[in-house]
Amino acid sequence: MAVPKHLEEAAARLKDASLRIAAVRELPLTAENQKAWLEALSDFCAALADIQTYNNESVHEKLHELAARIGLRQFPAKT
Repeated sequence: MAVPKHLEEAAARLKDASLRIAAVRELPLTAENQKAWLEALSDFCAALADIQTYNNESVHEKLHELAARIGLRQFPAKT
């Protein structure tokens, strides 16, 4: 799957987790609600980490494209 598609999916997961966190925060403080909050928070963190990873990958791909366009044979160039 292409990086932009991965980013879209991770962003959708992030939004879903954010909505779940907001909804659970409105509920009374119970063990069950804390469990739901922690699961939503964990999903939020995982989606955020995925977004960061895919953004880094996207930047890396673009750097290689630019290096190829200017004629660098190896990237990063060895000194």
